[in-house]
Amino acid sequence: MKKLIRVLVLILLCGLLVVLCGGFALGMYYRKNFPVNTWINGVYCTGKTIEEVNGELVGQTALQDIFIVDGKGTEWLLEAEKVELKPDYTAALKLYLEQNSTAMWMENLHNPVEAELTGVRYGWNDGKLEESLKQLDFVREEELRTDGCFIRYSEEDGYSLYDGNTERLNLEEALSYVQKCLSQGEMRIDLREGDCYENLTDSPKDVSQRLLWEQLERFFECKIVYDMGAEQIPLTPAILSTFLKADENGQLIPEPGEQISLDEERVGQWLERLAESYNTCDTVREFQSTRGDIVSVQYSTYGTKLDTEAEKEYLVKALGEERTEEELHIPAYKQEGFVRGLDDIGDTYIEVDMTGQHMYYYVDGELKLDTDVVTGNTGRRMGTPEGINFVYNKQRNRVLRGADYATPVKYWMPVKGAVGIHDAGWRKEFGGEIYKRNGSHGCINTPPDIMAELYDMVEIGTPVIMFY
Repeated sequence: MKKLIRVLVLILLCGLLVVLCGGFALGMYYRKNFPVNTWINGVYCTGKTIEEVNGELVGQTALQDIFIVDGKGTEWLLEAEKVELKPDYTAALKLYLEQNSTAMWMENLHNPVEAELTGVRYGWNDGKLEESLKQLDFVREEELRTDGCFIRYSEEDGYSLYDGNTERLNLEEALSYVQKCLSQGEMRIDLREGDCYENLTDSPKDVSQRLLWEQLERFFECKIVYDMGAEQIPLTPAILSTFLKADENGQLIPEPGEQISLDEERVGQWLERLAESYNTCDTVREFQSTRGDIVSVQYSTYGTKLDTEAEKEYLVKALGEERTEEELHIPAYKQEGFVRGLDDIGDTYIEVDMTGQHMYYYVDGELKLDTDVVTGNTGRRMGTPEGINFVYNKQRNRVLRGADYATPVKYWMPVKGAVGIHDAGWRKEFGGEIYKRNGSHGCINTPPDIMAELYDMVEIGTPVIMFY
């Protein structure tokens, strides 16, 4: 009996030794191979080596493109395929395996482990990475930059400072920094954070140009905006640049002491060009008639004309003053229309169609009144003159006098000399071709009830477009 017990004890001890040895052997095995029931990023890893798991993870990893941020904060795409970018999980897998003790695998028998690794590193082709980086536009532009600073001029932008000394990209440093970031798994690489830019030392000439540029910057901050009515014209650096003394190539001609200088003649030239755009006096314009066609009508008593001399005096003085807020400046006029702007007729006007013998009154583009009229007698060469005029006065109960007549009217609105719009109570008919044989002395005869209504509505200054 005792012998049987010793045998059983011996068998148990041997079994325990086998189990311990097996467990130790498995523990040693799982130091280099992943434990049972282990899943990483969706990959079944049990019994596999780091290299085997890395291969499977790389195979299922979608490549991410690289984004390079330049010194101005602009992002540039660096395609992963062009630099032969390859993900590598080796370091992360090795760390994971080290953190699992030899006995840890037994816990996995009942509790499968699912892990997510984010510590991906990348490998790449050094030559292709450098080549791809050099092909980015901002790097190519950097290679074309020249050293030094100078003020340059263009008709479109005016004066600007070319600065070839500040924020120069060091390509060698940039390449090294990109490689460092990629090795750490960073796919958005900001070169500003990697000391990839440097400043060159200014020469005495560079310093002089910078001081001249500081004057220009202060001059460009004049904050004057020309209020032309419907349009506003800020004095931009491009415009202000044309006011300075310069040679035929736009190169500045500074005063002694390297001071920029205002050229009053060039200021006047700009004002003349402004006037050419806005002056309408004595010009001809195209007008969309109510009857449907476009007619050419010449400005007569109505129109706009800038006072360029007064404006030059104002502008020369104003440009020498400092201001903290924007100044909205309404220019001086020798003659100002009812509406200011490129379209100085606007949407409120009286239209007299002498061929159609009809008159229309529009307010803000809406037809408020229209009526048949009788204009000047063309048979007696008293036809109402064509032209763009305006209501320059309003009178009640006026007697209209001529060489052979004295006619009382209740409502009188003169538009050009003795020619005006008035009621004609003596007429029983209006419109048609009455004007050819029994027209007025040149005025626009209007039905009394309509004239009373029109008189109350129209403001002095309202444009009157008259045409056949």
